[in-house]
Amino acid sequence: MGGIGAMAEQLSLFGSPEPEETPAKPEFAPEPVAAYASVVLDIPTRALSEPFAYGIPRSIANEAQIGSTVLVHFGNRAAAGYIVDIAPELGDLQGINALDPARIKAIEAILSKPLFTAEAARIARWMSREYVATLSECLRLFLPPGGSPRVVKGDDGVWAVERPAVKPIQNRWVMLTPEGFDYTPPKTAVRQRQLIEALQCGPVTTRDLNLLYNSMSATIKALEKRGVVVVEERRAWRGCSEQTTLSSATGKAPVALTNGQKQALAQIERARLDAHGDVVLVDGVTGSGKTEVYLSAIERVLAAGRSACVLVPEISLTAQTVGRFRSRFGETVAVFHSRLSAGERLDQWDMVASGAARVVVGARSALFCPLDDPGLIIIDEEHETSYKQGSSPRYHAREVAAEMARRYRCPLVLGSATPSAEALDRCRRGTYNGATWTRVEMPERPGHAVLPTVRIADLRREFSHGSRSMFSKPLMEGLERVVERREKAVLLHNRRGFAPFLMCRECGCVPTCNHCSTALTYHERTHTLQCHTCGSSWRVQPYPAPTSRCPKCGSRYLAKMGLGTQQIEDALHQMLPEDVAIIRMDADSTRGKDAHKKLLERFDAADCAVLLGTQMIAKGLDFPEVTLVGVVNADFALKLPDFRAGERAYDLLEQVAGRAGRGDRPGEVIIQTYLPEDPVIRAVAEHDRSIFTDYDLDQRRDALYPPFVRLVNILVWSTKADDAQDYIGRIAKLLKRRWHAAAPDFLRAGRAVPQVLGPASCVIERAKDRYRFHLLVKSPVGYHVSDDIDACLKEVGSVRGVSVSVDVDAYDLM
Repeated sequence: MGGIGAMAEQLSLFGSPEPEETPAKPEFAPEPVAAYASVVLDIPTRALSEPFAYGIPRSIANEAQIGSTVLVHFGNRAAAGYIVDIAPELGDLQGINALDPARIKAIEAILSKPLFTAEAARIARWMSREYVATLSECLRLFLPPGGSPRVVKGDDGVWAVERPAVKPIQNRWVMLTPEGFDYTPPKTAVRQRQLIEALQCGPVTTRDLNLLYNSMSATIKALEKRGVVVVEERRAWRGCSEQTTLSSATGKAPVALTNGQKQALAQIERARLDAHGDVVLVDGVTGSGKTEVYLSAIERVLAAGRSACVLVPEISLTAQTVGRFRSRFGETVAVFHSRLSAGERLDQWDMVASGAARVVVGARSALFCPLDDPGLIIIDEEHETSYKQGSSPRYHAREVAAEMARRYRCPLVLGSATPSAEALDRCRRGTYNGATWTRVEMPERPGHAVLPTVRIADLRREFSHGSRSMFSKPLMEGLERVVERREKAVLLHNRRGFAPFLMCRECGCVPTCNHCSTALTYHERTHTLQCHTCGSSWRVQPYPAPTSRCPKCGSRYLAKMGLGTQQIEDALHQMLPEDVAIIRMDADSTRGKDAHKKLLERFDAADCAVLLGTQMIAKGLDFPEVTLVGVVNADFALKLPDFRAGERAYDLLEQVAGRAGRGDRPGEVIIQTYLPEDPVIRAVAEHDRSIFTDYDLDQRRDALYPPFVRLVNILVWSTKADDAQDYIGRIAKLLKRRWHAAAPDFLRAGRAVPQVLGPASCVIERAKDRYRFHLLVKSPVGYHVSDDIDACLKEVGSVRGVSVSVDVDAYDLM
């Protein structure tokens, strides 16, 4: 942290000021300072990560609060910033060293009311250090969507404040006054009688009145003048009208809880009363009723006057999940997911900030909503990789939630049928980062529901017997039984598109993206080749169309290789009767707003249906009519160059298998594979997790991968391969030199010395015309490796045209 008045330091960062931008010297004495503030500048650069000190003039001292957006001058420019600390004396600000108060500039204006709390600022500071990210990036997570003013430079060179484009909306409500209940309109005043009758049951918006009776404006004004009605403006909440016809979206409490549910609730209640920020892992088989545990636990938290946050991994889950929560808790539930409009997101945020909503349900960003006095944080399907943020700050929602639970002294509940290796390891240890981790098992399903039977269809045997179909004999027979009994089935294939790639039959060339080192996926519906890395697409017609040629040899013989969801959908239409609804759910079919909900409602309403999709259909969905789950090819994810490939494949197969048999009718799962002896396949088939986890942990222990170490992925990219390679090489040298020198200290402390692997080119070496190189750091658990990496990055400095990202506790190594 430094003084904003230190102009030499400022100008060294931004260059010499241009004459037309140099602020004019004031012709009057500066206003006396009432206090001092730490301000984080809203300028995204690692060089300005720490706060700077500013004075608070007396004229705005009452408005300046922690969380306020302020206008300041930094060097030769105006900038917006966020107050994160206030103190009466300069030396009382956290991190401030000896500075001359005369060199401290003053805040020029307050741009907004407080947008985050002091506790949120402390959590953002923790995230900044933990994930080697700038403090401004972390603070933005706590800001309302589109709700913070920005400072922009106009064409004339003048800096101006740009206010948020998204505005709150107001509804005009009409209601009867006490005198209005006794008012009798004249016999000829038909419109007045209509209005009064409509208001007898309570207030109505002017919009609804106009829809019911055409324009009522004149009638409302006439009765308002007579004191019969009164018109009030109230804040409207967009995003609250989300309704669903899904029959499973009900929050009615069951008659009785299972023993597992009772034990889980008791452990959560114990953690709530202890108020130490402990973690409870609810390890329940699919369909064991974990959502009912969440609902019951939230009821107790709300009764105690506190609030709750629930995270779900997939947007496809929000329709069912929100339906269940709103049927139990009414309109006190706010929703956050990526398909909301900017206005809906802002209103849902303000619902929480105002206290109108006390339960938040949403994706990982819901964690940063301004809940008042959080009393419970829940992460459903905690093993899901979607809880890991893909851009800076690259936080993991589980780790941030654990830190929040510790600070708010509330329990964190993690729920999953396939808990992550990290969560299970911490439960075995008993404590982690000062919190107690407890695992509660829920091994049974409520009522008469039982786990489905699992059959393995060996595709090697199918091929040797002459079968060339994408569906094995067991799966075809299973689908026929579903049609006969008028039931429903779910088919998983984790590859969208029609075919993963095209190949020239004459020279073997596979068309790849011009901007990335990845093969193009063929999409039959649009007749395009699409890059699933950068989104580029090319029109193409495969053989026998004469317009498409091999880019290498010019041959017209381009063959479609592999399977995609579109191709499987076509095959299902040919194989099944026309009265069977076939619903495809993948990234292509769910682009529009509410697309997930509409597709699931179609599936729910159908008499007999097949839901075909990628991994988004594998978790959280609860349809009692589903009696068959088929996995078209279980081998895609097993052999990826990633130490978590097996864990992800097991999670996906176990989760999708759990969609079957959740009602009174028994369920069946058919998994098609060329690798029936793989530990992942065997574990799913036998409903025995230990077959896989024992094998997987042995592999990770020998190779030193999480949970036995912390893994950091440092990625560098540039349009010039040499620049990126040289830059990451310098980082690797500094890290190795630093830890080599500190090796005796590590050994004395009983810790292993951090390892540096690489640098090397990424698996996807080029993406969006940028060459990518990375290195991996393996650090002992409990050692704060982020500080070392941050220090080395500052020593290396920045290079024009070269970008770097640090992914602490990395999940994506591709």
